[in-house]
Amino acid sequence: MKILLVCSTGGHFQTLQQLRPFWGSYDHSWVTFKTTHTEAALQSETVHWAFGPANRGRRNLLQNFWLAWQVLTKEKPDLVLSTGAWVAVPFVILAKARGSQTAFVESVARAEQLSLSARLLVPFLDALYVYWPQLKARYPKAELITS
Repeated sequence: MKILLVCSTGGHFQTLQQLRPFWGSYDHSWVTFKTTHTEAALQSETVHWAFGPANRGRRNLLQNFWLAWQVLTKEKPDLVLSTGAWVAVPFVILAKARGSQTAFVESVARAEQLSLSARLLVPFLDALYVYWPQLKARYPKAELITS
C-alpha cells in the first residue's frame, strides 16, 4: 500500500507524525508547507511542498489543486490520509476522483463541530476519525478514536 500524507504545519503536522505506527511501515510521501520545522523533520522523506500560507485564499487553493493533480498522478497512492487543514481539500477531492481511498483525522480540539475542511470533505471520505463521542453522534459516518 502506498500512502500520501497531507497536512498543514503545526498541530496538524504533529498529529500526522504521531500516527507513524499506522503508516510508517508503508511506502509513503508527504504534502505539507515548507517551514524550518517540516524541512528538518522530513529531510529523509519524499515531500511535495504545498502552496501556502495555509489560509483559505483562492489563489493557493487553485495552485494546490494543480499540485494535487501532479502529485497524485506521480505518486498514485492507494490512500490519502490527512489531518487537515485547507491544503487537504484539493488532495482528498482529486484522490477520490482518481479512485484512491481517503481518510481524515479531525483535530482533538474539535469537540462540537467538524472543521471547515472536514465538513467540505465528508462526501469524499472513506473514513472520518474523531476524538469526541458528541462529534461522532453528530456525524454518524465518523469513527471514534478511543485510545
